[in-house]
Amino acid sequence: MKQDNSEEMFPIVDECGTIVGAATRGECHGGSKLLHPVVHLHLFDTRGRLYLQKRPMWKDIQPGKWDTAVGGHVDLGENVYRALRREVREELGLTDFEPELLGSYVFESERERELVHAFKAVTDAAPCPSEELDGGRYWTRDEILATIGTGTFTPNFEQEYRRLFT
Repeated sequence: MKQDNSEEMFPIVDECGTIVGAATRGECHGGSKLLHPVVHLHLFDTRGRLYLQKRPMWKDIQPGKWDTAVGGHVDLGENVYRALRREVREELGLTDFEPELLGSYVFESERERELVHAFKAVTDAAPCPSEELDGGRYWTRDEILATIGTGTFTPNFEQEYRRLFT
């Protein structure tokens, strides 16, 4: 069965994004609360619908839940914008988009702490989900609002959506 690489190295940062060390994915996701940077992309089409990905059941965090179109870790030696472009290409096969930074914040769950850099983009290019995902689809605002709180979405997506779009 496919699984995340628990030995993958992530930068450890302070709340301003300054690198202060490094740790493995396993350490970062294992309850250490080591702050590590991630990127999120909210991908809209020109009709205003928001594309969401379905997380596969083999993921170590929030398996089987619907989540932000793209979410990924910043690798050691990589800046946030390069990480965003890499993750969008890897997860959705898209290269022609103009990201807009919406802001950065610290997200904390029982298992981890992330410095999230949230972006949005608008495109009518068709996403082509990779094997890293269990598919995806566009959702209307009404569908999202009706589904929030039902356990369908990741808690991080729900918090971020409320913060940025409601």
